[in-house]
Parts: sequence; C-alpha cells; structure tokens
Amino acid sequence: MSYHHLALAAKDMKAIHAFYEGVMGFELVKVEVAPIMEGGWGKHFFYRMDGDDSKFIAFWELHGTAKQETLEFDLNKAANMPQGTNHFSFDVHSREELDSWRTRWNEAGLDVLELDHNWCQSVYTRDPNGNLVEFCLTTGSFTEDDRERALAALDETEMNPSPPPATMKHWPANKAETA
Repeated sequence: MSYHHLALAAKDMKAIHAFYEGVMGFELVKVEVAPIMEGGWGKHFFYRMDGDDSKFIAFWELHGTAKQETLEFDLNKAANMPQGTNHFSFDVHSREELDSWRTRWNEAGLDVLELDHNWCQSVYTRDPNGNLVEFCLTTGSFTEDDRERALAALDETEMNPSPPPATMKHWPANKAETA
C-alpha cells in the first residue's frame, strides 16, 4: 500500500507553484475549493507526480482562517523540531536521475546538500515553505543484521551511532543562472 497524497499548507501558493511545477516538474491537475471546518476557506491544489494519477503532493492556500497571520509553514518550526527532522523524500531509480535533480535544483538557484548514507544516496534542498525536500536512491539491500540492529534500537536509551555518511558535499546555488 502506498499513499495517495501528502497535503501541506502553503505560505505563498504562487512560489509553491513555481517550485513544484516549474522546478520539480510536478503537474498541477486539480483544485478543490471548500470551507474550512474551523472557519474560513481554502483552495486545495493537487500536483501529479511522475504522470501517476494516484500519487500527488497537494497544498492548501488558506483564506480567513483563525490566527492566519501567525501560521508557520515550515514543518519543523511549526512542531518546534530540529531542522530536517520532518521532511519528504521522493525516489529516483538511477545515479544519473539523482545527479539530474542536483543539477536542476542548482540551475534553479537552490543550494543542494548531497549525502551518501552508506545504503542510499540523497540530494536535499528547501522548498518555498522552508521544508526539506529530498530525492533518494537506494543503493544497498537490507540484511537480517540490519533488522536486528533496528529492533535493538527500539530499546536503546544511549546513543549508539550508525557509521557516518561515506560522503557529504554542498553544491551552492548557481546564482549566475538565476540572475
């Protein structure tokens, strides 16, 4: 079973649209406009991912809701969590595809962090809400030892760290492309 859509509120819907359709290549295919139960109303925009009519990321543009001027749209700030804790990750199927996202984000004027986690490789940037967005390529397989380690961690109360990333690289935004 997989999810149908992830729904988030948008601080600036036009900036979200420029990022998710213009940079990410997800197609805006539907909007639902409806009242909000607590008051006000919203536009719920659905972006189709990979041409799949059962996989979406969606954003709410809220109007007239309670405390609207104090809403926080960065998931980690809103939850008072360390940066990067709450994030969303999309899959890629090859190293070339992962590299193409890094390049695409840089050319769009975005900083990118690249990590080799020893079992997957990831590139990260931030969306207009400040949320961490990741593309991830699984490069390893899972063993019974991995499962045993994960089960043991459920009861651990002291830090027993995983091996550090094999590589970590910061790719600064290509400012010349966005000027």
